[in-house]
Amino acid sequence: MRLKRLWALLPLVAALGACDDFGLRSGGQGELRWIIGDSGSGTRAAAEIPDTNDFILKVSDAGGKILYEGAYGDSPESLLVDAGSYTVAVHSIEFTAPGFSRPVYGDEQVVVVKAGATVTVRLDCVLENAGVRLQVAPDFLTSYPDGVLFLKSGDTRLMYGYSEKRIAYFKPGPISLVLNNRGADEILLTRTLDARTILTLSISAPHGGAAAASSITVAVDTAKVWNHESYVIGGGGSGSGSGSGGGSGGDDDPGSELDNAYSVSQASDHVGEDGVWVFGYIVGGDLSTAGTTVKTSKLTKATHLAIAARSTVTAKASCVAVELPKGAVRDALNLVDHPDLIGSRVYLKGSIVASYFGTTGLKSVSDYVLK
Repeated sequence: MRLKRLWALLPLVAALGACDDFGLRSGGQGELRWIIGDSGSGTRAAAEIPDTNDFILKVSDAGGKILYEGAYGDSPESLLVDAGSYTVAVHSIEFTAPGFSRPVYGDEQVVVVKAGATVTVRLDCVLENAGVRLQVAPDFLTSYPDGVLFLKSGDTRLMYGYSEKRIAYFKPGPISLVLNNRGADEILLTRTLDARTILTLSISAPHGGAAAASSITVAVDTAKVWNHESYVIGGGGSGSGSGSGGGSGGDDDPGSELDNAYSVSQASDHVGEDGVWVFGYIVGGDLSTAGTTVKTSKLTKATHLAIAARSTVTAKASCVAVELPKGAVRDALNLVDHPDLIGSRVYLKGSIVASYFGTTGLKSVSDYVLK
């Protein structure tokens, strides 16, 4: 009798095991989402920041298995994943060697996704490498007609032409300024630069003659990410360093209002602020009839549009709804007359409100910049 009862229970046990296994497969999953924010704590050489759509995104699990790798703009809005630990990383470019106009912006986060939960990873991209810009005075050419300047980092060095205006980027660490004069190298100075540091060196040689070597190291205040020094060849001094949140002059310096613009993901944290800039990608409009998804074609409403953190987003809840007031702003940006603007990066100045068409809004737009 007991044996018969045992055999009778076996199908039930098997069924329960199957149910439990099914539960692990379906109920043991969560949703992983990601957005690119902006910490506002790093140097932003605005002219050199690439389109975030082109950033390289990589999502991997604890075992190193890659779930997504490719352009941020092509990534899905979310992934359904098994409960566990995941690494989400994003970088603007692959940086393997020093180069001009090659800043690297990025971030990496490790998160735990629980079953049935949605985790949104905020990637606050800041400058990860360091830069140096030289300003060569005319008297240098007079004193050293055969001289060539190099910037050296580790075993690699980069020649800096006298007319070069761009910033040279390196991995953080010691960077030396080297003068090669008639075939002989001399290290003029060495500075140890942290990430998010841009150092401007003004090079002059008013007295001519042989260069005086300098090995003085200046401590860098990373809170003042734009640092300026003057170095006089033959002067025997280290120059004077100064820094500020703004730049030291030139096309690459931050300081404009656009450098302090809020991203779409930041806008909801600044509701009530007036006359501020918000940036994102134009993704569509007709929000009054769009339901939960932004309408992207055959638009009929010229009074507003939607911007998002990346050009592939269509969920209205992930967008900022932008009111286009009658006049120059509406004439230039409305998607009825300009459907080709969808996918464009735009900066808009206005007032952030808690709700406009059911999502965070930007009203009273007074200015715009298309990138």
